[in-house]
Amino acid sequence: MTSFKDHYNQEVRKRLMEKLHIKNPMAVPKVEKVVINVGAGEAVSNKQALEKIQEQLGWIAGQKPIVTKARKSVSAFKIRKGVPIGVKVTLRGRNMYHFLEKLIKIVIPRMRDFRGVAETSLDAHGNLNLGLIEQTIFPEVDFDKVDKIRGLQITIVTNAGDKALGKKLFEELGIPFK
Repeated sequence: MTSFKDHYNQEVRKRLMEKLHIKNPMAVPKVEKVVINVGAGEAVSNKQALEKIQEQLGWIAGQKPIVTKARKSVSAFKIRKGVPIGVKVTLRGRNMYHFLEKLIKIVIPRMRDFRGVAETSLDAHGNLNLGLIEQTIFPEVDFDKVDKIRGLQITIVTNAGDKALGKKLFEELGIPFK
């Protein structure tokens, strides 16, 4: 069984070079990093929530996430500067390809009422932003150990440069679009 990185290097890269008429293999768009973020506004009143989120995100990503803190105070949300309000993890290299393979082959097919990723999820630079409603669609998360269903944001950052190249890359990787 080949890894997802080998699949990209041997098959996806060649198909992109042919379709986009690129001669230099270094100019082919590629995924640079994956950022997984979980906002925890409830952490202001419940300190145990951050620990639970950090544990579950660690299971999903395969590496330890960091706690993010508020950059400025917002009185409407009862948030002060420096208060922990979220958890994120940045994946690169082997962990990134492992997570992408799991996302494309296991998680996206398990999504309820999924009809494809909207094109509006791509930004002007070719990066893909996915918002998932629940963390329980990942196979590592044990439903019995989940205290509350939480959503998470997945950002797949590429060096594509524009929306069209980014879409071609994600289509070749196997992400279904509407």
